[in-house]
Amino acid sequence: MEVIKTAHSMYCLQYHIVWVCKYRRKILKPGVCSYIRKTLPGLLREMPGVNIETIGFDEDHLHMLMTIPPKYSIADVMGRLKSQLSSKMRKFFPWLGKVYWNENIVWSPGYFVSSIGLDEETIRRYVELQGQQDSGQLRQEL
Repeated sequence: MEVIKTAHSMYCLQYHIVWVCKYRRKILKPGVCSYIRKTLPGLLREMPGVNIETIGFDEDHLHMLMTIPPKYSIADVMGRLKSQLSSKMRKFFPWLGKVYWNENIVWSPGYFVSSIGLDEETIRRYVELQGQQDSGQLRQEL
């Protein structure tokens, strides 16, 4: 995991995100998946620092591993990406209009997000032992 440095902060914020197709329709065929892989990076240009590390597909949902800087709300990033990608997909794949009865939507309204980070037990021990462990410096008694 890479720690990213900015002018006023350092962070390592990675998230596992899952989007589900509306009504669990099995629309994520190879051509659609390829289109999504090519289109999403262009949408991220508007949000500097937001990156998709990897993406995987099933027929009715997708998984992404993303880095999102602390200056962005996860909800805002998801809302923008889902709505913009949905619009582009519907223009590129007219058959989606028949699948979704001319609704202007492709994705279910919600999403799953989980942070990815250091081992929970390691962090818990680090926090609990703050100020209790020797910092490793030689102590002299006078």
